Amino acid sequence: MRLLRTTLLLGLCLVLAGAARAWAETKVELKSVHLCCPACVRTVAATVKDIEGAQVKCDVKKKIVTLTAPDDKTAQKALDALAAAGFHGETGNDELKMKDDSGATEGKVKSVTVSGAHNCCGACCKAIKATVKKVDGVTGDTAKPKGESFEVTGDFDAAELVKALNAAGFHVKLVK
Repeated sequence: MRLLRTTLLLGLCLVLAGAARAWAETKVELKSVHLCCPACVRTVAATVKDIEGAQVKCDVKKKIVTLTAPDDKTAQKALDALAAAGFHGETGNDELKMKDDSGATEGKVKSVTVSGAHNCCGACCKAIKATVKKVDGVTGDTAKPKGESFEVTGDFDAAELVKALNAAGFHVKLVK
């Protein structure tokens, strides 16, 4: 009888341990994401909705997108999708993060074409313009609301431009 109870208890422990692993999930807080309006929030939700098992919540005031996924691979897939949609943020995690696929190289340039930034409205464009203007050596830009790309001119470091736009919550690529 004692052996039966011990076996049952051991079996129950194994089942619970397996269930705990199944319940484990990956949660990522993406901070400093540009979320100025309901359209930004809807775009984030629409971007993640087709990734099986991934869920997203946006805190507009704190500029945080919280991703919940069944595993790290799915969480990274959601991060990559958000980057492709023009959103950028910091995870504080070396393994799950936004990848630098901007194509920017260090060194001064006179002009670059920037694409990919989420730019759904006047407030998005205003934030882009304000960020671009702060980059040392930039003298102008052609950003317009709802535009898919824009040119930045001056005598500036393209990598610094990308870094500034990323810090402002925009994921961008430089068109070559």
